[in-house]
Amino acid sequence: MMLAHSAPAVPMKLMPDQLDYQTIYEIFRRFQAAEAAPKGELNHTNAYTLLVAVALSAQATDKGVNRATEALFQIADTPQKMLDLGEEGLIEHIRTIGLYRNKARNVMKLSQILVEQYDGVVPSSRAALQGLPGVGRKTANVVLNMWWHLPAQAVDTHIFRVANRTGIARGRDVNAVERAIEDHVPAEFQHHAHHWLILHGRYTCTARKPACAACLIRDICDFEEKTV
Repeated sequence: MMLAHSAPAVPMKLMPDQLDYQTIYEIFRRFQAAEAAPKGELNHTNAYTLLVAVALSAQATDKGVNRATEALFQIADTPQKMLDLGEEGLIEHIRTIGLYRNKARNVMKLSQILVEQYDGVVPSSRAALQGLPGVGRKTANVVLNMWWHLPAQAVDTHIFRVANRTGIARGRDVNAVERAIEDHVPAEFQHHAHHWLILHGRYTCTARKPACAACLIRDICDFEEKTV
């Protein structure tokens, strides 16, 4: 296959049906050409509001979280301010979000820990982040990627689908796909890989009816059942 811009040849051990390095390089070159610096869609003003927003976004849409946090973050944009607001005050802002009571409890608990153990500062290590209530690996990776600009890959349902469907990074579960992205996506694209993949899955390579006709990688994607 002749590609517009060739990448340096790099030996790699491929899993079955994994796209080759040259094709993966070309896919991300196209993503980069279309949008050089993709951004997450959760509104935030600092590391703490980003952490809270991501924690609230589990089983909820980014748009729904943004509507709920617009007024919340104007009055509670630090762990101490959130504690001062209180759990019931927080609930009044986020009751439109799924599982809001459990999420409110976790936000209050993690805020208390941040105040008591980290002087109100969100830690910048995955282990420390995952030690906070309601913060799993995916949430930690989003914060590490978006705030500290580390090449952490937060694999959600969109990324899991796109990575497997296209052949970019195949894996049986989210952890395997995360490792496959780290192993197979060229280093120069690692920082933004998470956002390119999630946006592609959210707006183009959708679950039920992918928009293959409008897809910028349709000619090199490994998905066999392309739509017209």
